[in-house]
Amino acid sequence: MTRYCLALDLVDDATLIAEYEAYHNRIWPEIQQSIEGAGVTAMEIYRTGNRLFMIMEVNDSFSFEAKSEADAANPKVQEWEQLMWKYQQALPNAKPGEKWVMMDKIFTL
Repeated sequence: MTRYCLALDLVDDATLIAEYEAYHNRIWPEIQQSIEGAGVTAMEIYRTGNRLFMIMEVNDSFSFEAKSEADAANPKVQEWEQLMWKYQQALPNAKPGEKWVMMDKIFTL
């Protein structure tokens, strides 16, 4: 099992943050199917202020490239992603169009 940790910022607005969390309390079934179908076995998102931290555990079939291709071909995932951009903003070090940015592990105990 492989674990990935990613970060993203939300627009720093309490109302928008509350809406974002509400969407994630009841994600669309198609989004859950897309995540699980890509080989993600566990996912958690944490928030402090407007900073998000996601932990993903994936099986051996998972690849970011395959997930990206499948998402691009899935109209419901594209609808969700477009909606989420209302709430999200890229980190300063993100590449153009990049949302979640991979974090580097710097310590293990």
